[in-house]
Amino acid sequence: MAKLLGRDFSRALTTIRGTFGYLAPEWYSGEAITEKADVYSFGMMLFEIISGKRNANKFNNTRYPYFPLYAMVKMNEGEVLCFLDDKLGGNVNVVELIRACKIAGWCIQEPEIHRPSMRKVVLMLEGVISVGIPPVPKSLLNLVDAEDY
Repeated sequence: MAKLLGRDFSRALTTIRGTFGYLAPEWYSGEAITEKADVYSFGMMLFEIISGKRNANKFNNTRYPYFPLYAMVKMNEGEVLCFLDDKLGGNVNVVELIRACKIAGWCIQEPEIHRPSMRKVVLMLEGVISVGIPPVPKSLLNLVDAEDY
């Protein structure tokens, strides 16, 4: 989206097109779309790559019905290996896994102002910028009882 608009436009209003689970919340709320919508989609894809699970599919967990919510909660609890793709057999650089999970978490933040730019995402992926633990987005917490978290 950002590439189509070019640098002359900072916001655009358009119709929704895309796959559920990867679209930023602003697509659904009717807010103006910025390059941060692409950052959100990247974060969702990063979670999908890490887990080997499609974000749009229903997640088979009674407490956390949506995989990104499960991933964010577990990451905040310091348990990232539990949602790693089984096909990897645990063969992973844990430091890089934690970094990738944190980056994905920052990319799906709401509102969009809390998401990093893609330039910053690249620097975080390269290890140039340190990455803190992101909070669980409120929209994801709304999927479970606040007392549970």
